[in-house]
Amino acid sequence: MSPRSIYVETVIRADLDEVWAATQDPAKHVRWDVRFSEIRPTGVTEDGAARFDYSRRAIFHTVEGTGVSLGEVSRPDGVRTSALRFATTDRWSPIRSGRGYWRYEPAPGGIRFITGYDYEPGWGPLDVIVRPVLGWATAWSFDRLRIWLESGQAPERWPLASAAWWWRRDRPRASRCRRSPDGGRRRADHLRGAPPTLAELPEPEASR
Repeated sequence: MSPRSIYVETVIRADLDEVWAATQDPAKHVRWDVRFSEIRPTGVTEDGAARFDYSRRAIFHTVEGTGVSLGEVSRPDGVRTSALRFATTDRWSPIRSGRGYWRYEPAPGGIRFITGYDYEPGWGPLDVIVRPVLGWATAWSFDRLRIWLESGQAPERWPLASAAWWWRRDRPRASRCRRSPDGGRRRADHLRGAPPTLAELPEPEASR
């Protein structure tokens, strides 16, 4: 994996259970996360990890892949985590395989919601363009989630095209999110903060 992994952090003025539900329920997840069009649960491993298929629709092609995730909800410090591995064999996908985590920390005024992830590029040297775009899309989606949970405005009110609605100051904006940890750098190995469950996850199933 690259030392240029992606990190995004925001604080959401909502209850922990609300943030957890909006991010762990596949039907709710795809409403706010522009990186996915559909997430379909396919089963559970013996260790309780959830397997799923995912897709991302573009104008002329739909990328299909598989993944596996494992949540952690009973830590003594009140923090919750979710670890993830995903993969695709689609040659048109800018990502071949990857891994990452979500972290939910109680914070003054709400929940600090954090992600760190990295991946194997699918487009070789073009990743110098793809990676910043994916980082931006992740941050934009996080702010879209924040607006939904804080104001009740449905994510569908803010399509991806709304990123260009400069006259709407209340639109989702990636710039509201942190792109590096406090005191850290954007270009770093952000998987160092991953929960131990990430190392325990099995390989995603072969694409169907």
